Amino acid sequence: MNYLSVFLILFISFGTVAQKQELIADGAELTLVASNYKFTEGPAADSNGDVYFTDQPNNKILKWSASENSVSVYMENAGRANGLFFDNDGNLLACADEKFELWSIDKSKNPTVLIDQFKGKKLNGPNDLWVDAKGGIYFTDPYYQRPYWERTEKEIEKECVYYLSPDLNEIRIVADDMVQPNGIIGTADGKMIYIADIGDKKTYKFTILENGDLSNKVLFAEMGSDGMTIDNQGNIYLTGNGVTVFNKKGKEILQIPVPQKWTANVTFGGPDEHILFITAMNSVYTLEMNVNGVRY
Repeated sequence: MNYLSVFLILFISFGTVAQKQELIADGAELTLVASNYKFTEGPAADSNGDVYFTDQPNNKILKWSASENSVSVYMENAGRANGLFFDNDGNLLACADEKFELWSIDKSKNPTVLIDQFKGKKLNGPNDLWVDAKGGIYFTDPYYQRPYWERTEKEIEKECVYYLSPDLNEIRIVADDMVQPNGIIGTADGKMIYIADIGDKKTYKFTILENGDLSNKVLFAEMGSDGMTIDNQGNIYLTGNGVTVFNKKGKEILQIPVPQKWTANVTFGGPDEHILFITAMNSVYTLEMNVNGVRY
């Protein structure tokens, strides 16, 4: 091996360590918070930094208290909720795919169905969502046959991404050319949105237009994702085999191993949003970071 090869290996190794140290807090380790669930999904942080997540097979929404580092059941009979996100008024939005619905759950835990069909046909099964600054809701609608459904085929052939207007009166398709859209997250300035096509093992970024439509579809990463989040540096966190972090340019900069067969979703929680909260199979984990999440 020549000196140039040695130099390149050392340079790459040093760069990888530097990136890890830059993102992950000094001395921080992945910490198991709770386990013994069926399948954890959909983490979403409230204004206090507490994180709500779902155990879809057990039909529950759970709550992680950031101050106490403990988990409690927040809601039973949760519509088989998958992805969660808080709207701009503090209501908890839920992709409740038991009856192919999108819910808004108020602070008294009363659910309201926001949408359950498109042009007279039942949705495939809302999966993940993101809310823009105006209050508009983007959500993915892939088809995953559930054991609790009576139906065995979809009514809407294409698996699309939809936008529900801020006044909740208009729903329209904003992306219809993906195999199976899943994870979704937008930037704090409302200019860009990232959507994972898990069925095609790719993640794309789009420009958000003034009316909420999407344009300028660009391949971001040759990797799909179940769920995703973004930090205050604009790095994108994709899930599946642990958590893989990409910078704004789509370059992989960090891999966070998670000791589970599948990592479903990720978000930032804690009072300063510096705790990476990870849902993976029957467990949930935390990791202290040097970067922060972005509240919308």
